[in-house]
Amino acid sequence: MKTIAELAELREASYAKVHMREDNKETTDKVKRHVLLCGGTGCLSSHSEQLKERLDEKLNEYGIADQVQTIMTGCFGLCAEGPIVVVYPEGTMYSKVTPKDIEEIAEKHVKDGQIVERCLIGHGEESYDEEGNKKEAIDFFHSQKRVALRNCGRINPENIDEYIAFDGYKALGKVLTEMTPEQVIQTVKDSGLRGRGGAGFPTGQKWTFAAASKGDIKYVACNADEGDPGAFMDRSILEGDPHSVLEAMAIAGYAVGAHQGYIYVRAEYPTAVHRLNVAIEQAHEYGLLGKDIFGSGFDFDIELRLGAGAFVCGEETALMNSIEGMRGEPRPRPPFPASKGIFGKPSMLNNVETYANICPIILNGADWFANMGTEKSKGTKVFAVGGKINNTGLVEIEMGTPLREVIYNIGGGVPGGKKFKAAQTGGPSGGCIPASLIDTPMTYDDLSAIGSMMGSGGLIVMNEDDCMVDIAKFFLEFTVDESCGKCPPCRIGTKRMLEILEKITDGRGELEDIDKLETLAKNIKASALCGLGQTAPNPVLSTLRYFRDEYIAHVVDKKCPAGVCKNLIQIKINPDICKSCGICAKICPATCISGQKKVPYVIDQSRCLKCGACIEKCPFKAISKEA
Repeated sequence: MKTIAELAELREASYAKVHMREDNKETTDKVKRHVLLCGGTGCLSSHSEQLKERLDEKLNEYGIADQVQTIMTGCFGLCAEGPIVVVYPEGTMYSKVTPKDIEEIAEKHVKDGQIVERCLIGHGEESYDEEGNKKEAIDFFHSQKRVALRNCGRINPENIDEYIAFDGYKALGKVLTEMTPEQVIQTVKDSGLRGRGGAGFPTGQKWTFAAASKGDIKYVACNADEGDPGAFMDRSILEGDPHSVLEAMAIAGYAVGAHQGYIYVRAEYPTAVHRLNVAIEQAHEYGLLGKDIFGSGFDFDIELRLGAGAFVCGEETALMNSIEGMRGEPRPRPPFPASKGIFGKPSMLNNVETYANICPIILNGADWFANMGTEKSKGTKVFAVGGKINNTGLVEIEMGTPLREVIYNIGGGVPGGKKFKAAQTGGPSGGCIPASLIDTPMTYDDLSAIGSMMGSGGLIVMNEDDCMVDIAKFFLEFTVDESCGKCPPCRIGTKRMLEILEKITDGRGELEDIDKLETLAKNIKASALCGLGQTAPNPVLSTLRYFRDEYIAHVVDKKCPAGVCKNLIQIKINPDICKSCGICAKICPATCISGQKKVPYVIDQSRCLKCGACIEKCPFKAISKEA
């Protein structure tokens, strides 16, 4: 078991080995360089592990392997540029690294100290100083403020010593030796932290309810069942900094009087599951989980529960059912989990990102956190930015940052010079923000006021080529598939909504269908059993609110303005441009294109699949899609 004094000694010794990653200064240790390679799921899929193996081979070949530490770390955030490699003490960041690149980096930079400029992020666009660092911070990171993501891309997530080096388990030690449970809860309250899982309920208030509940056994749980399409915030925290969640859960257990915690994580996150298991084992070895932590008399342990990927298990009562081994479906409330949750005992649930904020709040104080963000939305928020945007990846910003800054300053704008059209926040439970509201501050209340929501942090960017009716249909298809089926409004109502949307996008819609769709959406919102069912109509309601003209065009004009809905578009050959080469006819999967030499080819519209293969292959750009 580690004592407070032993933990402090370990922290000092460990920090001496890793401080170059924070202050960019050479170490007096034998190890002169650290090379960090992204070990997030995205970069792993691009073979970053093989890059590390090749790097280690070259370092052994040069005889300097004992002078260089190579580390698989968590996600750096800039996923569009992966695989990413960072070399310290310079802090030089290389992007889109290939096996050939890593060999050159090993030889020139790691061995000889020469920056490989062609591999630098933004090479050819921005200037670098003599050490190879940008004179100005990389735009993607410049406007960010990392709290929840503080250790992602900085530590080896499978080495507890590196977590301890950056103040890991210091907050738990402070709580158990210097603070009462009431003081812990009051600190969380004063910070203004709200739940990062979607609803935005005040975290301190939730802890208060759980602490006040009477019971011989209590539980705390972590929701890591991240199900929103395009969302990967929680996965990245678990992959890059698993101990931050374990430590925070132990603090929560102490605050509310619980001695057992559960992390409910989807089995589709194998890297996160592996690193969590490693972290739990290491914490046990150091006495930071288990019996009598820090000699305080406080016992706390954590178990993993693997989910099968059901979206509904993101709802807290459905998640608790699943932890118990039952069907993942919501429970009627009341009773609320704070009084009757897991195994019928008082329980408290937060999501991964919420827990990731707890330790910095304890160490830095409530005021430190409360001074970030806005009056009602304190601190920072992590977003997984995807879709039609240049810099896809993880972004952590202060609450209140305008959407425009996220899209253009951090995200690098929309590719190909296309116009920004809308952004979807909150996933299937959220809404679309039109271009006219691009200056909306990213806060709980501001997003809610315009028909969207914060959600867990998914942010999908759309451009002029996206059909908003089709977008609404996409999210509703997801909801229909993922409905648990327990309540009729969600089970039946969302299906009827989807049928209307399909009718509209097929060109069979009538004006009264739009009114029916809106009425049905409002009724489902008012009557569904759980939060997921109640928010399922949001994508439809928000697109009706801001893009009703597109619905009307589909119904009245039988046209899809964006040219997306297949039954409402035609693919035509321009006879003035067509050279009768016959390439289009050869590649057409429906064999619906015909013609002869010196006579322009034509497309049989009754057989055309609208696949667009002919458009792509035509060397003369004679074929186009017409709405």
